[in-house]
Amino acid sequence: MVSINNLCVEFSARPLFSDISFVINDNDKIALTGKNGAGKSTLLKILAGLQNPTGGSIGKPTDLTIGYLPQQMELADETTLMNETRKAFADLTELRREEELVSARLAESTDYESTEYQKLIDRLTYLNERLEMSGINNMQAEIESTLIGLGFNREDFDRPTKEFSGGWRMRIELAKILLRKPDVLLLDEPTNHLDIESIQWLEQFMQTKAKAVVLVSHDRAFLDNVTHRTIEISCGKAYDYKVNYSKFVELRKERVEQQLRAYENQQKQIADIEAFIERFRYQATKAIQVQSRIKQLEKIVPIEVDEVDNSRLRLKFPPASRSGDYPLILENVGKAYGEHQVFDHAEFTIRRGEKVAFVGKNGEGKSTLVKCIMGEIPYTGTLKIGHNVDIGYFAQNQAQLLDGELTVFETIDNVATGDMRTKVRDLLGAFMFGGEASDKKVKVLSGGEKTRLAMIKLLLQPVNFLILDEPTNHLDMQTKDILKEAIRDFTGTVIIVSHDRYFLDGLVDKVYEFGGGKVRENLGGIYEFLQKKNLDNLKQLELSKSAPSPTKKDSPEQQSATTDSKTDYLRQKERAKALNKAEKTVKKLESEIAALEEELQKYEDKISEGDVSKETLNKYEKTKKFLEETMTNWEEASENLESFTNEQ
Repeated sequence: MVSINNLCVEFSARPLFSDISFVINDNDKIALTGKNGAGKSTLLKILAGLQNPTGGSIGKPTDLTIGYLPQQMELADETTLMNETRKAFADLTELRREEELVSARLAESTDYESTEYQKLIDRLTYLNERLEMSGINNMQAEIESTLIGLGFNREDFDRPTKEFSGGWRMRIELAKILLRKPDVLLLDEPTNHLDIESIQWLEQFMQTKAKAVVLVSHDRAFLDNVTHRTIEISCGKAYDYKVNYSKFVELRKERVEQQLRAYENQQKQIADIEAFIERFRYQATKAIQVQSRIKQLEKIVPIEVDEVDNSRLRLKFPPASRSGDYPLILENVGKAYGEHQVFDHAEFTIRRGEKVAFVGKNGEGKSTLVKCIMGEIPYTGTLKIGHNVDIGYFAQNQAQLLDGELTVFETIDNVATGDMRTKVRDLLGAFMFGGEASDKKVKVLSGGEKTRLAMIKLLLQPVNFLILDEPTNHLDMQTKDILKEAIRDFTGTVIIVSHDRYFLDGLVDKVYEFGGGKVRENLGGIYEFLQKKNLDNLKQLELSKSAPSPTKKDSPEQQSATTDSKTDYLRQKERAKALNKAEKTVKKLESEIAALEEELQKYEDKISEGDVSKETLNKYEKTKKFLEETMTNWEEASENLESFTNEQ
C-alpha cells in the first residue's frame, strides 16, 4: 500500500539514516523503534508528507488517507469539545449539505426529461451511496463513544476546548484522527497523556477498527498488544522483524551477537593485514604483496555494531538505615480545593518493604495525595510518617531543582558513592548521557534530559522510602528496564504513580485506585487489578440493567429535594467562583509565558547575530530562568484547574 524506497535524511551533512526501504501493507500494525535520536519521529513526518527526505522516495496511492499524531502540535481553542471533534467529519458534513442542495433543486425542477435533471438524479444517487457507506447516521454515537473511551465525561462535551490542559487537548486531536478512520495511522507516543483505562480502550480500537498503523511508543505492553511487526532504526539502517516487540528484543539480541562476532573477525583480519604491511613495507621483493594488501585494506567496509547494550548494567541503591515497620499510615485523609473534594476518607497502611502503585484517571488525586505525604499541601485527617523514614521523592517538576551551572557528570559524581563512583560514565550512558553529552552544562539540557538526570541523582541517594511520580515519562525501554530492576532489588518501601503497565508488572504487589473521590485498595499486581476491574464493571453493568424502575411515590430523599437543591446551588456557586479564579490564573500565566518567550527570542536573535556582550548574555540567562519559573507556576495552576475540570 505504501512503499518506502531508499530513504535518506541528512542534517548538516551528517546522515541520520540512509537507504531505508520497507512496505506498509493493508492492516499492518508496525512498531517503529530505535534509540532516542535514531530518526523515528523524522520518519513519521516524512510518511505524513510534512518533511522531505534528502534522498529516496515514497510510493502511495493518490486516494490514500493518512492520520498523523505528533508529540507536540498546535491545538484549536475557539470552540467546544463536541464541535471541535465533529471537525473529523467535515468532509461528510459537506457531502450531507450538498445532498440537501441537490434534493432541493430536484424538488423545484419540473423538466423530468432534461439532461440536467438526469445529472441531478445521478449526483443524488452517488451522494446517497457515499453517505450510506460512511455511516454518517452513527456519527454522534461514534463521537461520544470515542471521547468517553479516551477519558472524557459527558459533562465535558459542551465545555470550551481552551479550558482543557495540554494533555487533554492532545486527546481531542487523537479522537479526531481516530474518527476519520484513515488508511494509515501514524502515532508518535500516543499514550503519553493517557491513563491506564484510556490506553486499554485505545488498544481495543487499534485491534478491531484501525487499518494500517505505524506506532512509536515506549509502552512495551501497549506495543505487544497492538503490533505484530517491528521495524528498528539503528546505525542509520532499518531492520524489519515480522514479530511483536517482546519477540523482537530476543531476535535483536541474537543479531547484535552476530554483528559483534563479525566485527571481531573483521578487526582480526584488519590487524593481520596491517601487520603484514608494516613488516614488509620496505622490502623490495614484497612490494607487490604489500600494495595488494593496501588495496585489500581500502576495500574493507567497516562492520558497525549497534549501540552498546547497557541492559546488563545493574543499578544498586546505596545502603540506607532501616525504617520502622509502618512507614506510612493514613486515617480518614481528605483533600479539597474549595468545594471540590478531590478525595476523602482515605485509609490505608503501607508496611516496610511494600511496593505499591497509585493508578486512576488524570485529576483524581494521585499526585495530590503524594504532595500531602510530602507535606507540600494541607489536608484533613491524620497522616503519619513512620519511625526513621528517609524519603526520596521524584516529582514531575523535579528537574527544576538541578544546579544549572554544573555539568551532567558533575551532577552525578557529586552524589555517587562506593562502587558507583567508578561506574558514573556507564550509568550516564545507560540513561542516554554518553560521550560528550556528559560534559554539557545542565542549564542547556532539554526538559526531558533534565528529568532523566534528576532520576539518576535520586537513585544514588541513600533512602529507605521512594515516592516516584510518573518516573518513566522520558525514559526509553532499555533505561526503564534498568530502573525497574533497581527498584525491584530495592529493600525499602516504594510508591509509584504511573500508567505504564509493563513497568508496574512484577514490580508492585498492591494497587491503590483513585476515582470518584475515593481511594480503594486492591491486593495483587497491576494485571490482577485490571482483570478484576473489568469483571467489576461487567457486574455493575448487569446490576444497572436489572434494577427496577423507580416508582412515582415520593421517597424520603425526594421529600428533602428542595433543601438539597438549595445546598447544591450554594455549593455550585462557590465552586464556580473558585473555578473562575483558577481559569484567570492560568490565562494570566499563559500571557506571561508568551511575553517571556518573545523576549527570550529577541535575545537569542541578538546572540546569533554576534552580540555576545556580558549584558546581553546576562539578560538572556535571567529571562530564561524566569521563563522556567513561570512555566513551573503554570503547570501547578493547570493542575489545580484540572482538579476542577475533571470533577465527575
